[in-house]
Amino acid sequence: MKKKYSYILPTLLALAVALGIFIGGKLHFNDTPEKLFSTNSKKDKLNRLIDYIDYEYVDEINTDSIVDVTVNNILGKLDPHSVYIPKHEMEAVSENMKGDFVGIGIRFNMFRDTVTVVRTIKDGPSYKKGLRAGDKILLADNDTLFGRRIPNSNLVERLKGKAGTKVKLRVYRKSEERTFEVTIKRDVVPIKSVDANFMLTNDLGYLKINRFAESTFKEFKSALLSLQKQGAKKLVLDLRDNPGGYLGIAEKMADEFLKDGKLILFTKNKKGNIKKAYATSRGSFEDNPIYVLINERSASASEIIAGALQDNDIGTIVGRRSFGKGLVQREMDLGDGSAVRLTVSRYYTPTGRSIQKSYEKGHKDYYQKFMERYSSGELISVDSIKVADSLKFTTPKGKVVYGGGGIIPDIFVPIGTLDEERIESLDSSGYFSDFVFRFLEQDRSRFLNYPKHEFIEEYRVDDIIFERFIDYLLNRNLKLDFYGNEEKIKTYIKANIAEQLYSPNLGVQLKSGQDQMLNKILDLDTEVMQIMDEALIQSKD
Repeated sequence: MKKKYSYILPTLLALAVALGIFIGGKLHFNDTPEKLFSTNSKKDKLNRLIDYIDYEYVDEINTDSIVDVTVNNILGKLDPHSVYIPKHEMEAVSENMKGDFVGIGIRFNMFRDTVTVVRTIKDGPSYKKGLRAGDKILLADNDTLFGRRIPNSNLVERLKGKAGTKVKLRVYRKSEERTFEVTIKRDVVPIKSVDANFMLTNDLGYLKINRFAESTFKEFKSALLSLQKQGAKKLVLDLRDNPGGYLGIAEKMADEFLKDGKLILFTKNKKGNIKKAYATSRGSFEDNPIYVLINERSASASEIIAGALQDNDIGTIVGRRSFGKGLVQREMDLGDGSAVRLTVSRYYTPTGRSIQKSYEKGHKDYYQKFMERYSSGELISVDSIKVADSLKFTTPKGKVVYGGGGIIPDIFVPIGTLDEERIESLDSSGYFSDFVFRFLEQDRSRFLNYPKHEFIEEYRVDDIIFERFIDYLLNRNLKLDFYGNEEKIKTYIKANIAEQLYSPNLGVQLKSGQDQMLNKILDLDTEVMQIMDEALIQSKD
């Protein structure tokens, strides 16, 4: 997604600032509508309507909210991905896409009405000052943070601030039964795009990316280099559940796998202008096997990479059909702190296919079609995927690929059972994490000197913890076949303990053994190695 400024729309939201006051002072409200609207300008009509409401309407009205509704209604007539970002949401959206924020660098829970540290971000301000998981923050600059219900958003505001400013915290450490004060200087804290990177086998690396922010490519390169140093000659690039982000970041990442001169994608705007993006000679993984994991929630930039590799006959796409977003947005400032992300072009994969699904019947139908994948059987069988012959394309090596609604993988992996998907959902929704946090809070001392390698090899989630987790879910009216999925549940409990004690990376690594797609890749990789070995033996004979 390219971030530029518009010369067309900023006037639309100037309604909420000085323009209304300025025009209001100039207008004579006894003028006739014919005189006021003589220019017949669409923008002028909107501006004047807001002024009429501001100065003449019988009741006090928040015209800012009217403007927000108006803008959303206008965008609602366009495609589903042209969206309005209100001023109060811009900071969070910008932080997410930039890939960092200014704060003290902790992840916390509100536990028994007290801010409790779940984990400090490595090398962040709190990490450097010695804060630990389990520490309870009682005061921040004499503001009480315990004993009352405070919204998380308010707590975040009190702990965040400008870079270089300081906040004095009063902290209670249960493990040492002491209270102490620490002053922390706020600093830039990264929002990680790379969830995990580790070795699956001696030569097969794994790298999972959750979005395409400004910082993503730098993180990706660092993780890839680390895997190569560990012996990775093959790579699994996990783009499942990745909603996308900046187009340019996706182009740079695809360049790592494509040889110089290969087409990555091209875009076409309203005027028919075409812009092509080609790979360069800078790629560091061009001649190595790569597997790309996608699912029904992989969108936008994730689909650009999958499509670029598939259309260039590079690597193997594994999983389920992707979301189907082939539109490019540009962020445009509206002058009052808000912005609009407006679709400015479509993108096409190297063979010329658009993977954007139809939105002609409106937004509701657009998202309903996505939900229909669950009922149509598409997520269970590749044969249930409906494709049109008119959208058939052929890669340079003769492989048939299709446009119109997502990237269809080379190797299909069906969705898990209903209970398996429920477990995944419970994990992504934070139930495992919350249970583990409460479990650790009972007695963190048992894990204080637990070496990571011993935890990986020796620690087992026993039946007592398992039963406690069942009670935890039942008390929240959540049910599934617990005993039929005992192994997976115990694995996820252990993985969440590992995440909170050691790192998110280790948590993902421990879950990998229960991952159907990863197991499929390991089987594929083994088959390829066997074929290569047989070919080598035959050549010697």
